[in-house]
Amino acid sequence: MNKADIKEHMQVVGSCGNPVGKVDHLDGDRIKLTRDSDPHGQGHHHYLPLSQVKGVEGDKVVLTVNSGEAKKSLQTQAPG
Repeated sequence: MNKADIKEHMQVVGSCGNPVGKVDHLDGDRIKLTRDSDPHGQGHHHYLPLSQVKGVEGDKVVLTVNSGEAKKSLQTQAPG
C-alpha cells in the first residue's frame, strides 16, 4: 500500500465493502476522516490507523477490517 495513493474525499470502505467514511487528509500514520463521517452525528473528526488499510481500489480506500470493526476502532483525537 502506497499512502500517496490516498487522496482527499476518497470513500473509505471496510473489507466487507460497507462505507466507513471519507478521507479528509492524511495525518502522519493515520487517515483523518471528514466531519460528516462521524458515526455519532456529532460533527467530530475521527482517525483510522494506516495499518488498517489494505490498499486503494479505484476511488476507494479498502480496509483490512470490516466496517463495524473499523468504526469501533475510530479515534477522536490526535495522539498526545
